Amino acid sequence: MSRKKTVVVVGGGAAGFFGAIACAEANPECRVILIEKARQVLSKVRISGGGRCNVTHACFDPAALIHNYPRGGKELRGAFSRFQPRDTIEWFSSRGVALKTEADGRMFPVTDSSETIISCLMQQMEAAGVELWREKGVIDCEKEERFHLTLSNGERLECDALLVASGSSSKVFEWVEKLGHTIEALVPSLFTFNIPDFSLIELAGVSVPRVQVTLEELGLQQVGPLLITHWGFSGPAILKLSAWGARLLHHNSYRTMLTINWLPDVPVEAFKLLLAEYRHSHAGRLVGNECPVELPKKLWKTLLENAGVSSEVRWSVLSKQHVQAIVQQLYGSLFQIDGKSTNKEEFVTCGGVKLQEVDFKTMESKLCPGLYFAGEVLDVDGVTGGFNFQNAWTTAWLAGNAMAD
Repeated sequence: MSRKKTVVVVGGGAAGFFGAIACAEANPECRVILIEKARQVLSKVRISGGGRCNVTHACFDPAALIHNYPRGGKELRGAFSRFQPRDTIEWFSSRGVALKTEADGRMFPVTDSSETIISCLMQQMEAAGVELWREKGVIDCEKEERFHLTLSNGERLECDALLVASGSSSKVFEWVEKLGHTIEALVPSLFTFNIPDFSLIELAGVSVPRVQVTLEELGLQQVGPLLITHWGFSGPAILKLSAWGARLLHHNSYRTMLTINWLPDVPVEAFKLLLAEYRHSHAGRLVGNECPVELPKKLWKTLLENAGVSSEVRWSVLSKQHVQAIVQQLYGSLFQIDGKSTNKEEFVTCGGVKLQEVDFKTMESKLCPGLYFAGEVLDVDGVTGGFNFQNAWTTAWLAGNAMAD
């Protein structure tokens, strides 16, 4: 009798589960073993989106979707033509989990609970017959005709195909390198900016729907919502800037100047005309009480103070020098970044297995036949909004189906 094909998946996160399920469903004759070094599985799924799980993003055009990946977008273009957010929605829907779309395109389970996603993945894994081995890390791997794995408890295991979906695990990268692969240096992505001596600290919790943030020295710019925090700045605009600038910011030890344009959709000359109009129509009123543009009043008052203009000045006595100082603050507020903080409990890295060494049609290694990769173990990372999970679902689905063959 011929023996069953054995497939091992390393990593009990989103990509590991999805790849194991895809393989077992595509070929029920396979023996599929999912190995996780920790006791708890799917930990990132559990904390994603504040415990709601941002499953994917409602962007259904692969050509547009790839622009949300600072690294790996080009490689994912073809992969997304085979499995994209629409397929993710259908996959969960056909297994009893409905997703909803929020105004910004992020998609969550209608239950607003990550436990819904975790329960679904656990149930599908069991139904497909995948074996889950917890608290057993893979500490070494050698390839002869088959893969020979050494586990952290001393156990040995052989398999015909191996999917590495372990995220940014340095221990796993050691033996992946031994199998011939190059690991691009790991640095943080998706983080918030720390500003020492923060002049806006009293505004912690205030958000602005649309600003333009620029790192002039690094040649980077983003537009989007911004959140003022106790330590500096956060929000989608900052997180996107951190993702695209991950390597450059790391190289600069997270020290550079940040410029904020608080009114990216209002031309400077139009704003000056507004101020001139207010000098006449609101002559006797206090400048601090009348904001001529859509900005939080507390922010307007603070920016006036930073411009050296008292909130108690009346519009009628606003001088040309005052106007110039206000314009400078609203269109070019400068802040010294000195350090970063993790975005909530989420941690994303750029770096990982070099993309040129992987076939993105199947996610198989070009250097070591039978070895596959999925998720964050690759040098792929997306901006915030469900894009990192979509990379996990797509690459894992491709790998799982390829291994089942």
